[in-house]
Amino acid sequence: MTADTVTAVDTVTAGDTLAATGPITGPATGSAAALTFDRLRRHLSPKLALTGGFAGRGAVEAGAEGCRVTLSDGRSVLDFGSYAVTLLGHRHPAVAAAVRRQLETMPTSTRSLANPVAAEAAACLAAYLGGTLPKVYFGLNGADVVEVAVKLARLATGRSRVVAVEGGFHGKSAGALALTHHPLYRRGLLGCTVDVVHVDPADPGAVLHEVRAAEVAAVVLEPVQGENGAVPLPAEVLRRWCADAEQAGAMVIADEIQCGLRRCGERSVALAAGLPVDAVLLGKPLGGGVVPLSALVCSERLYAPLAADPFLHSATFGGHPLSCAALPAALDAIEELAPHGHRLSLLLDTALERLRADHPRVVRAVRGAGLLRGIDLASAQAAGTVLAELAGAGLLVSPCLSRPTTIRLLPPLVTTAGDLAEAVRILDAALAAAGR
Repeated sequence: MTADTVTAVDTVTAGDTLAATGPITGPATGSAAALTFDRLRRHLSPKLALTGGFAGRGAVEAGAEGCRVTLSDGRSVLDFGSYAVTLLGHRHPAVAAAVRRQLETMPTSTRSLANPVAAEAAACLAAYLGGTLPKVYFGLNGADVVEVAVKLARLATGRSRVVAVEGGFHGKSAGALALTHHPLYRRGLLGCTVDVVHVDPADPGAVLHEVRAAEVAAVVLEPVQGENGAVPLPAEVLRRWCADAEQAGAMVIADEIQCGLRRCGERSVALAAGLPVDAVLLGKPLGGGVVPLSALVCSERLYAPLAADPFLHSATFGGHPLSCAALPAALDAIEELAPHGHRLSLLLDTALERLRADHPRVVRAVRGAGLLRGIDLASAQAAGTVLAELAGAGLLVSPCLSRPTTIRLLPPLVTTAGDLAEAVRILDAALAAAGR
């Protein structure tokens, strides 16, 4: 981060605030953008103002469509980040129209009467994954469904221990945080509420060892670890783990909140690999990039405690009509774009391999699958330089907080070949700058 960037972010004065204390009702341009940074510092976090100002070069997000975001200073930037939410890009017309129709009819649920929008969404999602996992629970974010999945596994089995994977990320709420591997996220916390052991993703016998050592309720895994730098777990290891868990009566929960829904090519990475999982967790793009939505899609056995008592676990906004209205439109759009996504991933393969070959001193490895890719760089300093160059040139990507040498590319399904070529040119220049 340059001195100029820090200055651009940190120069809002108290006078600016006093002069413009009303709400921002139009595009956040000029002094209104400065007001946004001041409000972030005062009411959220000074570091949010700093990082946001760095990424936007003093501008704020003002509008978005497709894979592009318009900034308050009029610039347009490519969005290959957004932490995997915008698989369909921004404001996909079919999803936005479905949400708009529901808004005009019944935007929230009584929670007492039957909710037909949630019922339709649940049936649609179970069918989308092939019908082998017939039960559905809706949340708003990934941690919601991680929490309920682990809770149900412990209740259904009568066991307490959960096996998670080194490098995994499953959320930051208390239960999900216990499963998340990197200590960065648990700093300052004395303990978590779930008995969790983390195993080596390269060890085929790890689950067998754990189920012999204690009664295990569930094994929770990401088929492709996103926050850990787009790392696919070895298929032969996952098959062995599933077999050993099944033999011991433990549940297997595939967290595909980031890698599912065609992000890595398949509707479900685990189901497409033939893994006998008890649950698939979905989120991020499930609401079409328009509304928040997550889902636990699971077996009768895992869901049994909730079937017996539907109030055993509930949330005020679970099954929210606006979010559930988006789901069928989002799944239809994802399937329509899936062939294009496959072609795009092949282009991305070629482009990233060429960048690796052209910048051997900077790029150590390229990992991932489909439209979830990690570029591992020579050092955290090199990664910082690349991020700075990308921000200045107009390409948004996602860093990996627990793997600071890696940046993630998450291009939407609506990305054109021209958009991808533009992104590769920007990446090429950024890697060259890091090499210097």
